[in-house]
Amino acid sequence: MGDFDDTHNIRNICILAHVDHGKTTLADHLIAATGGGLLHPKLAGKLRFMDYLDEEQRRAITMKSSSIALHYKDYSINLIDSPGHMDFCSEVSTAARLSDGGLVLVDAVEGVHIQTHAVLRQAWIEKLTPCLVLNKIDRLICELKMSPMEAYNRLLKIVHEVNGIMSAYRSEKYLSDVDSIRAGLSGDGGDENLEFIEDDDEDTFQPQKGNVAFACALDGWGFSIHEFAEFYASKLGASSAALQKALWGPRFFNPKTRMITVKKFLDAGSRERPMFVQFVLEPLWQVYQSALEPDGDKGLLEKVIKSFNLNVPPRELLNKDPKAVLQSVMSRWLPLSDAILSMVVKCMPDPIAAQSFRISRLIPKREVLLDGVDSSVLAEADLVRKSIEVCDSSPEAPCVAFVSKMFAVPTKMLPQRGPNGEILSNSTDENGNGESDECFLAFARIFSGVLCSGQRVFVLSALYDPLRGSLKPVASAKAGNVVAIRGLGQHILKSATLSSTKNCWPFSSMAFQVAPTLRVAIEPSDPADSGALMKGLRLLNRADPFVEVTVSSTGEHVLAAAGEVHLERCIKDLKERFAKVSLEVSPPLVSFKETIEGDASIMLDNLKSSTRSLGFVEKMTPNGRCVVRVQVMKLPSALTTVLDKSTDILGDIIGGKLGQTTSNLETERSSIVKDESPIEKDKDRAEKYKLKWQEFLKRIWALGPRQVGPNILFTPDSKTLRNDSSVLIRGSPHVSERLGLVECSGNGEMPADTASEELGALYMEAEGLQNSVVSGFQLATAAGPLCDEPMWGLAFVIEAFIHPLAEQSDDSESIQPSEQYAIFTGQVMTAVKDACRAAVLQKKPRLVEAMYFCELNTPTEYLGSMYAVLNRKRAQVLNEEMQEGSPFFSVQAYVPVSESFGFAEDLRRSTAGAAGALLVLSHWEELPEDPFFVPKTEEEIEEFGDGSSVLPNTARKLMDAVRRRKGLPVEEKVVQFATKQRTRARKV
Repeated sequence: MGDFDDTHNIRNICILAHVDHGKTTLADHLIAATGGGLLHPKLAGKLRFMDYLDEEQRRAITMKSSSIALHYKDYSINLIDSPGHMDFCSEVSTAARLSDGGLVLVDAVEGVHIQTHAVLRQAWIEKLTPCLVLNKIDRLICELKMSPMEAYNRLLKIVHEVNGIMSAYRSEKYLSDVDSIRAGLSGDGGDENLEFIEDDDEDTFQPQKGNVAFACALDGWGFSIHEFAEFYASKLGASSAALQKALWGPRFFNPKTRMITVKKFLDAGSRERPMFVQFVLEPLWQVYQSALEPDGDKGLLEKVIKSFNLNVPPRELLNKDPKAVLQSVMSRWLPLSDAILSMVVKCMPDPIAAQSFRISRLIPKREVLLDGVDSSVLAEADLVRKSIEVCDSSPEAPCVAFVSKMFAVPTKMLPQRGPNGEILSNSTDENGNGESDECFLAFARIFSGVLCSGQRVFVLSALYDPLRGSLKPVASAKAGNVVAIRGLGQHILKSATLSSTKNCWPFSSMAFQVAPTLRVAIEPSDPADSGALMKGLRLLNRADPFVEVTVSSTGEHVLAAAGEVHLERCIKDLKERFAKVSLEVSPPLVSFKETIEGDASIMLDNLKSSTRSLGFVEKMTPNGRCVVRVQVMKLPSALTTVLDKSTDILGDIIGGKLGQTTSNLETERSSIVKDESPIEKDKDRAEKYKLKWQEFLKRIWALGPRQVGPNILFTPDSKTLRNDSSVLIRGSPHVSERLGLVECSGNGEMPADTASEELGALYMEAEGLQNSVVSGFQLATAAGPLCDEPMWGLAFVIEAFIHPLAEQSDDSESIQPSEQYAIFTGQVMTAVKDACRAAVLQKKPRLVEAMYFCELNTPTEYLGSMYAVLNRKRAQVLNEEMQEGSPFFSVQAYVPVSESFGFAEDLRRSTAGAAGALLVLSHWEELPEDPFFVPKTEEEIEEFGDGSSVLPNTARKLMDAVRRRKGLPVEEKVVQFATKQRTRARKV
């Protein structure tokens, strides 16, 4: 890469698509044509060059993003191939961060799928310039037997669908910008919005613009409209530019007048076809039919070869396989690499243009609210940001690079000699013991300056160019290049920003589409290998950007992955690469939530002061000095969703990391009422409902669990009074103040009517116990009463009253209560926790389980078998439709996470491998069944029998399974079917 000094001639691109839509096959043909002899053209599409792992070759799917440098004409194109499976979406995020453009592939038969939506959104978030490639055009001819007009309608529909997705993202951005402006946010983000508003009416992908290509990656041919426009320009006597605009859309060619017209100017009853069908698709169909059909015109291939002066060896034309002959002709007539790479060069920006557009995403402008910050520090930080914006590659510019992931390579794969021929020492290990066979390299993109080997940017010992099929040592690399850096294994865990100066804003975090939800506990088969397992887990955690390694409260090592395929690969890497020991893997650990039954609006109406309501639970501390009363109600589903999705920003605001309040909760507050209030038919009641929630949002004392969860602790009503001399622990709306929902209040101050000194001391003690109440709330919401799982969408009002110390006649007896019981703060904490859990049990508790969104594709004959599998997995079918122009049915459903293990394998077995499914974590859903159900009414007893013979329902089975795994007591029969023993014949 050092040969390309001109940054304008560099393109950084990645390939994005749904699984099995042809990404790696396309990369093979690009490498075969421009990779400098790394891959023979005959092996392209078969070797899967970018899938370098054995597991990738065995499964025939890409699991790791990999990169290579291609030299096309005067351009250096850094190509990154990314996975299409949802389990490896983190690799898509790392690839998108290092790229400036994305090739989005869509199967012309299968069309847009769920992962296509995901990669388009990732490209939009990272501000990549996308180009569309409609792949597998040959399937329309050979499999579906479509006519050229039917194929055109199919392609037109896909382009419109993809443009609709991008248009939705633009609208979403526009509406969020309008909300920000209405909220009065400061900053100059408004200038950046203009670029989206100006071209909002223009489709993102337009074949006439040149950013859409049509291809068959397996056979190595492809084209854009530009190639056919140049070919027909001389024949039709029109300019190439005019034909390029006319070869897509409702444009027709009148052979009599030799003019291009629109449909309304055609003669009545005319059967003219669109120009794309007449001049592009029909010749392709004729070539395919002449080669593959027995009665085809064999002379047509010879005509194509002579017309375009194709250099096809006679040996290939004599091949008995007509498919091989067709491939030889098509790959030379319409070379795939020329069509794709010319589109990349013309439509995708160079690093200089791309970084000026992406700077707002890479390093958003930040406001410094603290006084006393050195102005020179801020000035240098602004200078670094400007250098990144213009992609300054001069040696004097500050060097800034972003590491998107750490990847492990065997030490034997490292080059033995440096760029100047010196021998490199590859024996040193980042861990310092020299025993590991793996070396960790940082996958990075240089955004400013020049990065040199040995430069003091953290710790750099060697610098490699990883894009030449193998690692190639280089002495330095300029801005705009993608490199691998060695020596950062001890300093970077997942991703980081590298800079030659400390005064540099860090890059924004990468956005991941899903979270690691599949968890298993692992342990070595031999306890003596525990040290090797811990070391292997550390290496795996560093090598995989998406895996999470934690230690549970019981001391187990828990591994969290994105899905079954991801988990299998992690376990295989642990056994064979990192730990190299035999492992015992537990069944998947499924997370649940706990909530209560009921409607939020009804509970809000019933929520009154504790002195007049019977819906509270009362607990007393062992020493009798504190009485705790707890009421619980259900939060609106919209508010629960907002709290769950905004945990990161809420944590920053509540923790004081952000000096300004966020407008998200402020704008969502109105949407919460809009989502919930339609159930109220009476406008007056709806307005009261809205006002009540607005008042409650001003009383948020804490969120839980872990200070940012989807449960709320409200401060007690200040009007609550008791007849005795007890004092209420009032609390303070700390969270409401942080969120800007209420101004700073004095709830925690002592009332002015504290006449006696004893009462004043009691108020001081009550103020000191506020943290105990909050801690009890956090403990309760972190472990609910059903199976110690976190609570979900609940609001608590806790009223704790402190009684004065009872007067004792003897001084020695006055000390006895404090010695007899635990510390008073701990007693309050335990009483609050027990009262909260008891209140949940009183309100008909329910389990909440995570749900996957599942998209399935299956032929018609296997539709019944597929539905049988869905029924066994408790799936909820949402939509079923037949894909237009194909024999496949597309079914969308929700599948519980607890039922998803082995789902793909069960589906393949039941449908003989014809059906495939993709799972994406969607939402949390409440189970309607009561885990403690006992028949009471006559109808229930008639349907289910008496309580002794009722089988446990689904909720009870799930609850008992979790309790059994955690070692909690489970109510179950020890002896099953004992009555059968009496009916058996006695053996004599």
